[in-house]
Amino acid sequence: MTDTPATPLSAALPDAAARALYLAVLREGGRVRSAEVGEEDGPALRRLVELGLLVPQLQDAAYSAVDPRAATERIGTEIRRQSARLLVEAEQLPELMGELTRAYDATPKRRSGTAGVRYLTAKEDIRHELELLAQEFPDETMTAQPGGPRPAELLPDSLDRARRVHERGGTVRSLYEASARLDPPTVRFAAEVALLGCTTRILAVPFTRFLVFDRTVAVIPAAGSADSPSHQQIARLLAQGLTQRAIATRLGLGERTVAGHIARLREQYDAETLFQLGWQMRGERL
Repeated sequence: MTDTPATPLSAALPDAAARALYLAVLREGGRVRSAEVGEEDGPALRRLVELGLLVPQLQDAAYSAVDPRAATERIGTEIRRQSARLLVEAEQLPELMGELTRAYDATPKRRSGTAGVRYLTAKEDIRHELELLAQEFPDETMTAQPGGPRPAELLPDSLDRARRVHERGGTVRSLYEASARLDPPTVRFAAEVALLGCTTRILAVPFTRFLVFDRTVAVIPAAGSADSPSHQQIARLLAQGLTQRAIATRLGLGERTVAGHIARLREQYDAETLFQLGWQMRGERL
């Protein structure tokens, strides 16, 4: 996550250490000798001098506290000047970015219009589409995580995305199944995103994965075809004799996802049982 740039006001104010030092100088009568300032207070001292709240007295090797009103007026004038300049630059920004904007509009996108139904299969195309949707519909996102908790190694990226949505003024709503309650990383993740105004809900019934942007565009997994990589991998592992749970663990998929592929394979091979399906598939491989 990138740091929020300092505003003219925050950049002009003394930090906590500088405030504490200024108050300490006032308690000493508004004057402090250089020898009385500890090395650890050096940065705060320089900050107060920079802001004009302490004035060095070179002959006495001391610093005198001055009325903050004078610094306030000077800083306020500088902020107003900077604000006027920033407003002018903001008005010029569309023109300065015009060449890039026109080039973007003129370039054929690897996507179609938002109306209708589209099918994407390549992972890079899916990620590209999701990034475009996140920029086009930034206000509200609802995501569903079926089959249990999200892998712990993916949670930092999810938290970073939630922060970016929050910074844009949007919100994220997440759905989990009941088993997520027992996963400590997911519980901690839910607590952290709650601080950003995001909500996490547990549903008592199973559901499939989906993603909704601004209640306008829904992204859902299409039924896997017999030619999809996952389908082929499941078929190969099933022919090797692995169970449904073992296949889910091996491929990092939910058991219901694997069960859906197996159901389509049973229909394809006209197999009544899982044992019969595995036997027929092993025979086909031989």
